[in-house]
Amino acid sequence: MNPFWSVTLFWVAAVACVAVALAFVLPPLLRKREVAAKAARRDINIAVYRDQMKEMEADRANSLLSEEQYQVSKVELETRLAEDALSKADLTMAPVTSRRLGFTLAGVLPIAAFGLYFVLGNPMSLIAIAEAQANPPIAAGAQGEHDIMKMIQKVEEKTKTDPNNLEAWVILGKTYAAVGHWPEALNAYEKAMALKADVPAVMTGYAEALAISNDRVLKGKPIELILQALEKDPDDLKGLELAGIYNFQEKNFAQAAYYMKHLYKLLPPESPYAQDILEAQKEANRLARGATTGLDSLADPAAPQTAPAEPGATVHGMVDISPALKAKVSDTDVVFLFARSAAGGAPVAAIRSTAGKFPLEFELSDAMAMNPDNKLSNFKEVTLMARVSKSGQPMGAAGDLEGMLANVKIGSKGNKLVIDKIKP
Repeated sequence: MNPFWSVTLFWVAAVACVAVALAFVLPPLLRKREVAAKAARRDINIAVYRDQMKEMEADRANSLLSEEQYQVSKVELETRLAEDALSKADLTMAPVTSRRLGFTLAGVLPIAAFGLYFVLGNPMSLIAIAEAQANPPIAAGAQGEHDIMKMIQKVEEKTKTDPNNLEAWVILGKTYAAVGHWPEALNAYEKAMALKADVPAVMTGYAEALAISNDRVLKGKPIELILQALEKDPDDLKGLELAGIYNFQEKNFAQAAYYMKHLYKLLPPESPYAQDILEAQKEANRLARGATTGLDSLADPAAPQTAPAEPGATVHGMVDISPALKAKVSDTDVVFLFARSAAGGAPVAAIRSTAGKFPLEFELSDAMAMNPDNKLSNFKEVTLMARVSKSGQPMGAAGDLEGMLANVKIGSKGNKLVIDKIKP
């Protein structure tokens, strides 16, 4: 609506309000009170005469008045009542002062109302508001995004002048992700990965952009990158969040709860993000109670397998601890054995046992796959990695004991893996 019509409608509404106010105030002051005065006096006289008539009837009933006296008094009372009812003495006009007050208010009230508004109010604000509605300013959110886009332009210029600047590509990827420009974010992270592919923050950022661009599916390359990043930095916030989300997607709720719990410990407890992660952890715990999934599905080698492996798609061997590290192992420590493709990535099979069972004989098969689409039979060779976890969790931490055996052929037997180093 343009300024002219906005101001016009305001003044029409203001005049209407003043008119309504006068309509309530003026009629009683300007109306003639002839009928009202007459009716009021007559009603009073009738009430008095009625009471006198009742008294006379009571006196007659109590023999205080004879019938003759009663009739005489009744006629006299009725005569006076008739005279009062027909008298014109009360047919007075409304006081002149009341009518003058009414006319005065009719003139003064509108002048006073509008005068006070012009003195105390701000009439020009009507035009300003109307113009603001007709030409809305840039919203704060839009202004904020505009500033971000200006910053993006500066970073892009930096990447053009120095294409090998890893930090600039990472900042560009994060900034594009922050404003929801995921194709651009993916491109920036691809450039960063080409420069240095083993940086956890780059790996998890690239994994997120890759998943978002693929309908938010983390399975496949994204989760492989995430797990590799967490191997290098178990406290990578983005990696922990995405790993938790992935396990929610795969219904590995116990494992999702683990990642969310780890992530929550690294966040300021009072932050809204931390509260969201805590709620996700609680939900994962609730869902895990009714299912044996995630970490709980890492099978003990002594337990019977619930799914048969494909013929030949197994790896058999023994895990032992080096004599120099035996003193650092207690019977309550948890042992994890993972098989990964020779190129790395997410485990294709995993088992869990206790350190009290060393030497540990194992046989890996497709039944121990953590992802049915990523299993042992998909590969010709794998890398085995065994870990004695002090925390009881599969994520590596400083002080854990580890050992690795590479180029293990699928279908081979008699493999021996020795845990011989301490994770720094």
